[in-house]
Amino acid sequence: MKQLIEYLVKELVDDPEQVNINEVPGDDATTYEVRVAPDDLGKVIGKQGRIANALRTVAKAAAMKHKKKVYVEIVA
Repeated sequence: MKQLIEYLVKELVDDPEQVNINEVPGDDATTYEVRVAPDDLGKVIGKQGRIANALRTVAKAAAMKHKKKVYVEIVA
């Protein structure tokens, strides 16, 4: 799952070296914290959060295959 999110985010940004994803396991769900360069933050969030919502949707769909819950947070 982490590799999928990392691949999608790296394709969106101008500086893929700055992409950092932390996996935070929880009791019933796993949270993925996405960190990018400050200049690329708007590209990952998108207009009105559409790109961020699309990332969350893809991650949740992939997690449903394994009967797990995931959350994707973009951290500044």
